[in-house]
Amino acid sequence: MVSKELKVGGINCASCVAKIERTLSSKEGISSVSVNLATSKAFVNFNSNKISLNEIEKIIIDLGYSIEKNEDVFSLIDKEVLSLRNKFLASLILGLPVIIIAVNNLFKLSLFKLSFFNEAILQFIIATLIMVINKDLYMKGLKNIIKRSPSMDSLIEIGTVAAYLYSLFIFAFIILGKFSSQPVYFESAVMILIFVSLGKYLEGMAKGKTSDALRKLIDLKPKEALLVVDGIEKIIPVSEIKVNDVVLIKPGEIIPIDGVVIEGFSSVDEKTITGESNLADKTVGDAVIGATVNKTGVLLVRVSRVGPETTISKIIQTVEGALNSKAPIQLLADKVSFYFIPTVFSIGLLSAVVWLLLGKSVIFAVTVFISVLIISCPCTLGLAIPTAIMVGAGMGAQRGILIKNGKALELVNKSDIIVFDKTGTLTLGHPIVNAVFTKNNNDKEVIQLAASVERWSEHPLAEAILNKAKDERIELLKVDKFEAFPGGGVSALVNGKNVLLGTRKLMSNIDLSFFESKMIQLEEEGNTVILISVNNEAIGIISLSDELKENAVSVIQKLKKYGKRIFMITGDNKRVAQSISQKLGIDEVLSEVLPHEKAEKIKELQKEGKIVSMIGDGINDAPALAQADAGIVLGSGADIAIETGDIILIKDDLENVIRAINLSKGVFRKIKENLFWSFFYNCIGIIFATGILYSYTHWLLNPAIAALAMALSSVSVVLNSLALKRYKF
Repeated sequence: MVSKELKVGGINCASCVAKIERTLSSKEGISSVSVNLATSKAFVNFNSNKISLNEIEKIIIDLGYSIEKNEDVFSLIDKEVLSLRNKFLASLILGLPVIIIAVNNLFKLSLFKLSFFNEAILQFIIATLIMVINKDLYMKGLKNIIKRSPSMDSLIEIGTVAAYLYSLFIFAFIILGKFSSQPVYFESAVMILIFVSLGKYLEGMAKGKTSDALRKLIDLKPKEALLVVDGIEKIIPVSEIKVNDVVLIKPGEIIPIDGVVIEGFSSVDEKTITGESNLADKTVGDAVIGATVNKTGVLLVRVSRVGPETTISKIIQTVEGALNSKAPIQLLADKVSFYFIPTVFSIGLLSAVVWLLLGKSVIFAVTVFISVLIISCPCTLGLAIPTAIMVGAGMGAQRGILIKNGKALELVNKSDIIVFDKTGTLTLGHPIVNAVFTKNNNDKEVIQLAASVERWSEHPLAEAILNKAKDERIELLKVDKFEAFPGGGVSALVNGKNVLLGTRKLMSNIDLSFFESKMIQLEEEGNTVILISVNNEAIGIISLSDELKENAVSVIQKLKKYGKRIFMITGDNKRVAQSISQKLGIDEVLSEVLPHEKAEKIKELQKEGKIVSMIGDGINDAPALAQADAGIVLGSGADIAIETGDIILIKDDLENVIRAINLSKGVFRKIKENLFWSFFYNCIGIIFATGILYSYTHWLLNPAIAALAMALSSVSVVLNSLALKRYKF
């Protein structure tokens, strides 16, 4: 299966999105399609043995769109906005005489006088020229009608062409002397196209603003770096830097790459990556992250990551991925948009026929038909969700909260249950040995055997035992036949002796009675206890403790106030788990759970019909994070588990869990507002356009006013999404 991201030109409403998705999804070999109106991107998963990329691109082009291959998404947006601006200005300048004539006739003014015949000729010429300027709209609309999948362009085309042809018909009869001064409606076509082009231009500018946060992230990437080779400094493009190169970073400069300090000391501003305002001190051996700012000293850095592997590049990829994904609520909007245009066309046609049957003139019926088509724009539906997600994802990235997809952004706030991994998530993840108990007071021998075996393990408890041996300067022994038992412990041969190190379960066939009471005491105090046996005889226990993170208790309390059920999941036995959960204020505990069993526990909670979020460190929690409705990974600076989880918190701070939920809450409040106003605009607009209120008010919606209302509705929805930038989370 191949995944491709295509930059598509000409997407301007929700029906465009629905049409591309529906057409591509129906083709054999294409498994999924997601089109984003706000970014004009299509994300396609397909089997290259059944359909080629060229065939997919041809399908999109045949639908009336273009494939932009040599431009980034921002260049494409800027190019589109420039084109829309030029079309609007050309339409406005050409249409000024028609606007003056319309105002003159409406208010019975005498700005200038033309005979009816000359006025009609002038309107005809200007209307024709403006329709030519907007020919792309007509070509695309016609293609969609031919393919029986009308879009917003099709509605505008039908409305303006109806006004134009009706006026042309009347004008021809005037020339032939059949009519003397019958009204013509060329100005309706002109005004509609002016307001539509204005709306598209304003909408394009507003859409560009929603991507400002992503633009700022991309702008953070330096273009050049100071390479040091054999003591000689040389400025080269960052794209030419290779892993293990050495670069010099002076005070005030942006760090161009990810690397490790090999010389120097400085304070670095990492706010752009972690959201943390305090400066981070960096010295020899410390990692530095590209796009952060070196503040005080000079640093010599050996490059560890370049190109797409750098932290800032992965952040940008993650944010762009979120923009191309769809939240579950988007499915409703897409479905409504799909049926919207045929429904609107039917309402417009039915309204015109009803008014004709009620004895109204053809002009009246045509006006109603055109107004219904023009005012019922589904653009607001298409923009309501992606613009809010785009602004929210960008804001999150600036605060060190990376959202990989719209689904997670929606569900993290809706979660009924939040499950926390213990080690490294609720605790610091740096346990220490606090006590050793043995049968024969041979503490050093126990630590020596344990550390010798654990040297080959990557578990945090192993690191704690090794640190204990290092602190006491204990020499490690040679180990053979090392074997790890996930969630249980390890074993090995040491000097021909079979050494076993781990939990009770691992030593189920060994007599542990000598240590039982001490183990229970230690576990009830919240310590993790490791047993050690030699040749099937228990010789000692090692007690380890891990501190809770400073804000763990307050975060749990805040989540409870939000109405969330909180679970802690751990491999520790029940006594240890209960002791720690009581300190945290967590009432529900899943203990003695092996790493591979965590996902099953999440699945059991989901079977209760609950939405479950899982929070872990991304190391042993990957299956559980993937199973959860929203997987949240706590990172630490440059060490981001981008591949794991749906939301990545770059800074290892539990408070960011609260911020992620608040961000989700804010984004989806905006989405609901946008959807409400979208439906409100369309429903109210259609009611006025059909002339239902005419019998009471004797007022009929002018097609030009309908076009202006349609344009302003789309712009207002985008501006409402931009208001998120003032949201505090």
